Amino acid sequence: MEEELKCPVCGSLFKDPILLPCSHNVCLACARNITVQTPEGETPVQSRASGSSDYDYLDMDKMSLYSETDSGYGSYTPCQLKSPNGVRVFPPAIAHRHCSLTCPLCHRSVSLDERGLRGFPRNRLLEAIVARYQQNRAASASSSSSSTAVKCQLCDRNPVDAAVMCEQCDVFYCTACQQRCHPSRGPLAKHRLVPPPSQAARGAASGGGQQPPATARKPATCVDHEAENFSMYCCSCKAPVCMKCLEEGKHAKHDVKPLAVMWKQHKCQISQALNGVSDKAKDAKEFLVQLKNMLQQIQENGVEFEACLVAQCDSLIEALTRQKAKLLTKVTKEKEYKLKVVRDQITHCTMKLRQTTGMMEYCLEVLKENDPSGFLQISDALIKRVTSSQDQWVKGALEPKVGPEFDLTLNTDSLLQTILQLDFCQGKGKHTRTHTFLTVMDSGPSVPAAPLLQLEKCCTRNNSVTLAWRVIAPHINPIEGYILELDDGNGGQYREVYVGKETVCTVDGLHFNSSYNARVKAYNAVGVGPYSKTVVLKTSDVAWFTFDPTSAHRDIVLTNENQTVSCNSYDDRVVLGTAAFSKGVHYWEVSIDRYDNHPDPAFGVARINTMKDMMLGKDDKAWAMYVDNNRSWFMHNNSHTNRAEGGITKGSTVGVLLDLTKHTLTFFINKEQHGPTAFENLEGVFMPAVSLNRNVQVTLLTGLEVPKNIKQ
Repeated sequence: MEEELKCPVCGSLFKDPILLPCSHNVCLACARNITVQTPEGETPVQSRASGSSDYDYLDMDKMSLYSETDSGYGSYTPCQLKSPNGVRVFPPAIAHRHCSLTCPLCHRSVSLDERGLRGFPRNRLLEAIVARYQQNRAASASSSSSSTAVKCQLCDRNPVDAAVMCEQCDVFYCTACQQRCHPSRGPLAKHRLVPPPSQAARGAASGGGQQPPATARKPATCVDHEAENFSMYCCSCKAPVCMKCLEEGKHAKHDVKPLAVMWKQHKCQISQALNGVSDKAKDAKEFLVQLKNMLQQIQENGVEFEACLVAQCDSLIEALTRQKAKLLTKVTKEKEYKLKVVRDQITHCTMKLRQTTGMMEYCLEVLKENDPSGFLQISDALIKRVTSSQDQWVKGALEPKVGPEFDLTLNTDSLLQTILQLDFCQGKGKHTRTHTFLTVMDSGPSVPAAPLLQLEKCCTRNNSVTLAWRVIAPHINPIEGYILELDDGNGGQYREVYVGKETVCTVDGLHFNSSYNARVKAYNAVGVGPYSKTVVLKTSDVAWFTFDPTSAHRDIVLTNENQTVSCNSYDDRVVLGTAAFSKGVHYWEVSIDRYDNHPDPAFGVARINTMKDMMLGKDDKAWAMYVDNNRSWFMHNNSHTNRAEGGITKGSTVGVLLDLTKHTLTFFINKEQHGPTAFENLEGVFMPAVSLNRNVQVTLLTGLEVPKNIKQ
């Protein structure tokens, strides 16, 4: 209750409180401090915006009390004083006829009439409550201090008895600490220092041994008629009035009732309202007890969960440690085997080398002899020995029997992915079993659980991905199908790519050099279940493709697993590749296997619906370079541009660079860029394309790195 009895300006208990029109209270002295002068004839702002939370004077050191849009009045003496609770106050204003006062709580302003602050009623009830509170606090302090004196709260060691207490800081000081930490000057000059409760109690006891009896309060008198007591209550003005006020006609048309009747009525209303508040307070206390019990439960469950999690992780680590020991044993055995083989081979080779070296030295000494008969006596046997020694170094004798590499491959990708996906099971149950981390599911009909993606079966090939999944556990309601979703390869929104009952799906036609996020969910008669964990699959960095026999002209002949193409017609025919590109940078080459009679084949890209019975680039759906043995041209929509010297022969290679990042198409001959950038501003989906006649045969080369020597 103490906060209810403190002035919002000075922060101390109310002293001579007055009641403002907004029903808030301030001390009479504080009211004088926050009274300001206003321009003559101007009405103060009645209330501030509801969103404002700071007092008027916190951020208005150099601004008017009213904005320029209100009155244009913009001058007053800036305030330099501040109350202990942070509310800025003004020095006492010079008595002036036109003054106003702003409530420090609701910021509502009111003008003062010629009576000044005397026009506000004095809140004698609040004054009496403050007096009773101070007496009760002094009495309780006296009883508590009979055995123990209040100590200074700022002494570092061996605190001494407190000499004063600051009502604003609510801190007890000894004389030394008060002079050092709380001097009576500067911003602390306004703080009120009082004797500590123990001294006050002892002073009261020494004065007479008991508290003086409280004097009976005088009845409240009318502000306008100080000799008259309040006897009536005006319901319209919501204020007590005297009989003279009624005789003067100030409340002639107002609803006026006897003061005692309204007193009992309002007491009854407050009692009824307090009953409701009391019920709410009781509920709040019960709720606080519930929350405190929940804190204890959370602490206990948290400790149990942590212990269970540590135990499960420790078991995984222990299993991994055991497996690590087994694998290290295999590696050690493999290492020892290789070392033994190499050491044995070193020993054997050293022995044979020593024998061979000794025989060679002996043969050299024999060759130095000049006695023919003696030489011929041993030459036949020596020749046989040399030949036999040479035969010992058979093929493979000087090759290591084992290599330094270890043919042991440990694939931990799937296991690492599984560890990274390790998480608590999620479900609809309200209670969890802390020792298993399994969510207790409702026994009634429910949607399927999230499928489990089988990472060991998920793979990518070129620009297609294959995904496989399975159901974690059998479900009460049979699963009717699955929904597979992929994003756009760039972290965008997911889209459905498969809906059906199969648990394996291959998705073709994706972008090269892109990472796709995939997820799957199951559905049954009840509804759709949650998504599985997301798996990331990356397509090939470079494109591997062949010529497409399904879309080729009927005169086209494909061999060598659809990598080599020729033609049966003297007219040009078009064949497309099996890959389609819409993003990224791609490069492929075409090798000239046969080139007769100087034809002019064309190489480039095209839409899937380009014309197949004419030279590539004749229509608006193809972009190409056609070349003969001497020169070349770029062609699109039958428009020939950029003639360049230099042609092709048998054995030449033609490279095509499609850069959909820069949206350009560039050509190369024999690894060198041929001409400038051929085409720009390419948008959409493009397929590799070639046109040729019966005088040409070419082979497709894919999966190549992008050339570095590119001219802009």
